[in-house]
Amino acid sequence: MHYFVTGGTGFLGKRLIRALLAAPDSIVWFLLRPSSAARLPELLQYWGEQASRARPVHGDVLQQGLGIDDAGQALLRGSIDHFFHLAAIYDLRADAAAQRSTNVDGTRHALAAAAAWRAGCFHHISSVAAAGLYEGTFREDMFDEAEHLDHPYFASKHAAERAVREQGAVPWRVYRPGLVVGDSHTGETDKADGPYYCFKLIQRIRGLLPPWMPAIGIEGGRINIVPVDFVVDALAFIAHRAGLDGRCFHLTDTATRRVGEVLNVFAHAAHAPAMGLRINASVAGMLPDWLRKGLGALPPVRRLQHALMSDLGLPPGIIALLNWPTRFDNRQAVAALEGSGIACPPLEQYAAPVWDYWERHLDPALRIERSLRSAVAGKVVLVTGGSSGIGLATAGMLAEAGAVTLVCGRDGARLEAARQQVAAHGHCLHTYQVDLADSADCARFVQAVLAQHGRIDVLVNNAGRSIRRAIDASYTRLHDFQRLMQINYFGAVQLTLGLLPPMVAQGAGHVINISSIGVLTNAPRFAAYAASKAALESWSYCAAAEFADVGVKFTVINMPLVRTPMIAPTSVYRDAPALTPADAARLVVQAIVAQPARIATEVGLLGLGVQLAAPQVGQIIMNTAYRLSADSADGGVLDAAAPAASPQLQAMQQLLRGVHL
Repeated sequence: MHYFVTGGTGFLGKRLIRALLAAPDSIVWFLLRPSSAARLPELLQYWGEQASRARPVHGDVLQQGLGIDDAGQALLRGSIDHFFHLAAIYDLRADAAAQRSTNVDGTRHALAAAAAWRAGCFHHISSVAAAGLYEGTFREDMFDEAEHLDHPYFASKHAAERAVREQGAVPWRVYRPGLVVGDSHTGETDKADGPYYCFKLIQRIRGLLPPWMPAIGIEGGRINIVPVDFVVDALAFIAHRAGLDGRCFHLTDTATRRVGEVLNVFAHAAHAPAMGLRINASVAGMLPDWLRKGLGALPPVRRLQHALMSDLGLPPGIIALLNWPTRFDNRQAVAALEGSGIACPPLEQYAAPVWDYWERHLDPALRIERSLRSAVAGKVVLVTGGSSGIGLATAGMLAEAGAVTLVCGRDGARLEAARQQVAAHGHCLHTYQVDLADSADCARFVQAVLAQHGRIDVLVNNAGRSIRRAIDASYTRLHDFQRLMQINYFGAVQLTLGLLPPMVAQGAGHVINISSIGVLTNAPRFAAYAASKAALESWSYCAAAEFADVGVKFTVINMPLVRTPMIAPTSVYRDAPALTPADAARLVVQAIVAQPARIATEVGLLGLGVQLAAPQVGQIIMNTAYRLSADSADGGVLDAAAPAASPQLQAMQQLLRGVHL
């Protein structure tokens, strides 16, 4: 058998070619666009020993004759038994013009080529989207009955299938897969769309709640999910059965599920809470059209919707698809597969590998460090307290990513050591000696930085001081509270006020304030420190609201315990779970790339929830920890003779990993 495949370098296409090559006498020609040429070695390796029978043909579906030269046309004319057309845009984010050009015009070009080559059969891989948002059960023999084709993707898939049905020059078969996810055994996939759009929401819920606690979720319409290996196996088998030309086959799961059921299956696979209470997405449809459209036209509503969708990585229009009302009858496909042993497995059987592969390979959070260069290259970034610890680790990552990196600190010798450390890795660090707790010195520093660099694009307020002392040991030490407010709050605010005007003038800027998990948990013995950081947090959120429409972003990081010299005097922290400075720096990098309003650990957010929902319970927990531990040594030096944490306290530290400051 001789085959020709468009879209052979894509998610479905490369797997279909592998399946077609399984026959020892098969030869597969596949269309290779210039933009995909670099992938050829990877594809040949994927096809293994059979790759010698996979032959690239250079061209593009967007061009007449598929852009194939005369020699290629002559080679293929009269040689193709089966023409598989998979090339299409499957991305809901793509604009309407691009989808129509590729999905509709590309299909017409492929049909013309198949007719010119006198191909035996044209196999068109369509989609269940060709039915639109049909109310009820859509059979495989239905086409013109499709309705609600407003979304560009739905409209383009319907128009492409119409072109196949109306051309009349070549025998054809149409296949409409459901929403295709990864391999049912390995979870492997090349893309993350469709059901994957909800994975970040499930991950967020898992981070906020323990798995045994019911969560609030979303309910919606019908959704039909199929694994890629089922689609490929079914497609390859049906294509070779005789007497099926002119028919359409739904490659779908017979067991159609509602959105809420699908979310719960994946929540179980992710060890996340089940969504026991689900709010139906169709509730919004109960509002009068004039009210819904009026609210949607309001700029604040549009901005709020955009921010929420961006935060969860959801494409525009996805909300409307949550109410997908269509069931898909697949009796023709089931009959065609009879005797093959090919059937769509239940979602529960493969949800775990699909989730695991996404979380290990495709979760956007995995690309944060790789995205840092695009976020900061050529930009001016200032990290206060950058001569050691979190600040130095952050500065090193920024300098490596191509940022013009500035750090400041009080100790000139430590600043020089930091500069040399970064220079040893081939990067530049601009150092400034300043005491941010001194208002006059802070003002001088602001003027010097602006004079030399013109602006700061990203400010990381990391410099700070901590005092761990019980209130009953502080009756005569008001100066402790004043000192911490001066550096942790007033110093950071004065510096930010000085650097904000250029950010506003250029319509872009980002201020990251390093706070503490102690603000969320109200940790005892840190009243002075937590209060100063809470003040900075409140200031940040007020500023964020005021500057939200001028391009200046604010992020608060509720940093957990980090193994730095600042915690050295606290003997009970010797064995406590703590981040390394590099781990903490990655949280700062995450803030720079994603620009969220807050970054906090799961335990910190749980602590905040306890404080809000059951403050007396929170006080009992914190009081227990308070009574189990002792005060820290004075003078900032670790007392080697001081007793380590008691077994009871160590057990609590392990139980509440990350709570400590």
